[in-house]
Amino acid sequence: MYQFNEGVDKAILKPVAKTYNYLFPEPVKKMVSNFFSNLGDIRTTFNDLLQLKLDQAGSDASRVVFNSTFGILGLFDVADHLEKHDEDFGQTLGYWGVKSGPYFVLPLLGPRNIRDTVGFIVDIFTNLNPIGWLNNVPTRNTLYGSLTVEQRAGMLKNENILEEAAIDRYAFIRDGYMQKRQNLVYDGNPPREKFDDEEFDDKEEKNLPDGASTPADTSAPRNTSITPAGSSDNSQEAKQPTAGGVSIILTLPGESEQPAQPAATDAAAPSDQSAAPQEPAAPSFNPYRIEPLTTPNSKVNSLPN
Repeated sequence: MYQFNEGVDKAILKPVAKTYNYLFPEPVKKMVSNFFSNLGDIRTTFNDLLQLKLDQAGSDASRVVFNSTFGILGLFDVADHLEKHDEDFGQTLGYWGVKSGPYFVLPLLGPRNIRDTVGFIVDIFTNLNPIGWLNNVPTRNTLYGSLTVEQRAGMLKNENILEEAAIDRYAFIRDGYMQKRQNLVYDGNPPREKFDDEEFDDKEEKNLPDGASTPADTSAPRNTSITPAGSSDNSQEAKQPTAGGVSIILTLPGESEQPAQPAATDAAAPSDQSAAPQEPAAPSFNPYRIEPLTTPNSKVNSLPN
């Protein structure tokens, strides 16, 4: 259906819109645009009341009165000091919480979703546009055709932007339509939508037990201890690392040529007479070495003087 509409647009609507822009000067096109815009303010006022936007309804109704009288049937926008709004029944449904539903393309009418299609049908049957009040069929159809050409001519200036920005033209039009309708429903202040990764993080946090931290939680302090290389502690507890802690062992250059002295303890360890003494290997110079932090019960030697 999208390809069909594109074919009709290239063959008929776009050439007619270009001809319209070429033949008529800017002041004439401005009056035509003001005329149809003034008719649309009637529909807008009706939907303002349905949404209980009374101040906005008063502003739009005043625009219709002043432009229809002093503006000569809306040809001149004499009420331009009053803010103009754009409301339809599709937006009214969205205002009261109706979801947009799936996106699709209608023949000749273009992009739509379920909610806006229902709203479009209601707008037609309520016949809020005075063009539909005309009994003369040729005049009525001419006005509807002029409205279509005027709207298509207004989009020509955005044609180059669409051609340059859209890698996938269909996806670009779809996303642009859905974002525009969402923006209109919330009067230019739509709620922020969460991305997939944010929703995943929220689910992960809900599944965590009380008091548990997420993997990204790095608020726990890391304890470090500095000891000279070669110092050792024969207790078994000294070889058990603590969670999240490391021990930084500093080896001084002068110590790399001498074996490290055993740490002094309160009770002398029993000697094994049967074990033959072994010559300790000279450690290679390594100023810094990372080892697991010992438990609080283990003894940490201070740096030599």
